[in-house]
Amino acid sequence: MASTEGLVPITRKFLASYYDKYPFPPLSDDVSRLCSEIRSIIPDLLKESPPSSESSLVDEAGCQPPRKVDENMWKNREQLEEILFLLEKSRWPRALQQPSTSDDSEIAIAFVSIHDKVQKTLKMLEAFQSKNSERVLNIVMTYLPQDFRATLILQQRERSERNKKAAVDALVSSGGTIREKYALLWQQQVDRRRQLAQLGSATGVYKTLVKYLVGVPEVLLDFVRQINDDDGPMEEQRHRYGPPLYSLTTMILLVRVFVLLSCRRFDAGLVKRHHITVLEQAVDVYSNEFIRFITFLRYCCFLDISLILFVLLVYCFRCRNNDDFKEISVAAGSSHEDIGFSVEYINPSGQKTLILPYRRCESDQGNFCTVMTGDYKLVWDNSYSSFFKKVVRCKVDCIPPVVEPAESRSEVEG
Repeated sequence: MASTEGLVPITRKFLASYYDKYPFPPLSDDVSRLCSEIRSIIPDLLKESPPSSESSLVDEAGCQPPRKVDENMWKNREQLEEILFLLEKSRWPRALQQPSTSDDSEIAIAFVSIHDKVQKTLKMLEAFQSKNSERVLNIVMTYLPQDFRATLILQQRERSERNKKAAVDALVSSGGTIREKYALLWQQQVDRRRQLAQLGSATGVYKTLVKYLVGVPEVLLDFVRQINDDDGPMEEQRHRYGPPLYSLTTMILLVRVFVLLSCRRFDAGLVKRHHITVLEQAVDVYSNEFIRFITFLRYCCFLDISLILFVLLVYCFRCRNNDDFKEISVAAGSSHEDIGFSVEYINPSGQKTLILPYRRCESDQGNFCTVMTGDYKLVWDNSYSSFFKKVVRCKVDCIPPVVEPAESRSEVEG
């Protein structure tokens, strides 16, 4: 077990003192004002043409947004992509595709402007999420010991992310909707959260890592074990930064409803020029406020859940006792087994197979995987040297395979 000296429980109170240093300036009053205006316009667009497929979306816009911060991020990204889909020129009302009046021409120009602003906001959000992932990876590469332990963590992460991307690509290629795509993306994020909780409980894919690689301080395990609890330590994050994000999630949902109804009711003459003015203002305000919000999160040392995971792993790896390593002096003209740089496999019948070929080097570190059960002999050979002894400092771990458990959708949602 690594030393816990200097560590304190990462409770909601502890995080509150951290977030006190980073208050978020309130959203513009225009957010609530424009949301109210859109809500007052929607019934006018519906009363002479009752909703059909739009009804579920109208209902969703009237519901409370999700509680979790990252789920709201994905929800905003989904709505932005849906709006861009609606604003593709081929889906415009016929009157706007070939405008015959000055009002129609102005509205067509407004649609182009709205499309461009929504696209800009979506790109900013994608970049924000991508930068967060890069930041975590950079921390791993910078601080983890550059040996097999870091390699295992990175290989598992890369393999898992490749599989997730392949699943999304397959869904899109098969004709999946934008909504289905983001439902899958959020399910994948839930899977990442579950793995974090598994680390806290030393279960699932992290059982092997905790048992064979690290001595994890209980105070840190307690934190990640409760990371997904509704009243856990991250509730303070939702309390501080959730309300403005919830308002922005509601706003972009209302904008999507407004765009959908405007396109479908335009040829019936229900959409007026002042409606489009309100829509332009709403997109302007949303874009400015949302970009301000994610910029704040990016530069205020926001305590990202994935970052917590890897900081925990970094701590555990760096706190390992150096006594785990043993030092051996290999005299000139001799060799020593059980240290490294060439590896032989010996099967139960005594037959030898060279796994890693012999090579000379000044220093090295690494790992290898095998599917064969049996004995392995690691050999450090200094027989080529006639005069100089070598001092070797080494550590060897044998780690069983890590298998991600297959879990059903119902288990994810539960």
